[in-house]
Amino acid sequence: QVQLVESGGGLVQAGGSLRLSCAASGSIFSINAMGWYRQAPGKQRELVAAITSGDYTNYADSVKGRFTISRDNAKNTVYLQMNSLKPEDIAVYYCNANLRERSGSGYRSERDWWGQGTQVTVSS
Repeated sequence: QVQLVESGGGLVQAGGSLRLSCAASGSIFSINAMGWYRQAPGKQRELVAAITSGDYTNYADSVKGRFTISRDNAKNTVYLQMNSLKPEDIAVYYCNANLRERSGSGYRSERDWWGQGTQVTVSS
């Protein structure tokens, strides 16, 4: 089994910063892309930022220049540094990892795994 454990959410004033972390653990053979999604009340889950195993990054237009995604492959961990936070950033943030799970002497097909979510609240 695989687990993604997130940390770092909370309450911050507009203009402030937060850093989210997500550590993947368990029977992991390899990790491809990792990323962060968010879901605001009444809205669909949307991609915030993603990073491949080769460190190629992709950001939602709404966070470009404010958020930075990074990863530590040795720790199977992805980070999201969020600066200049705005009330419109309020959401539950979910970690995602596309990975291969170990299976015996081999591995299973790639699939997506999700964290439990962490709340980010920005006060105006």
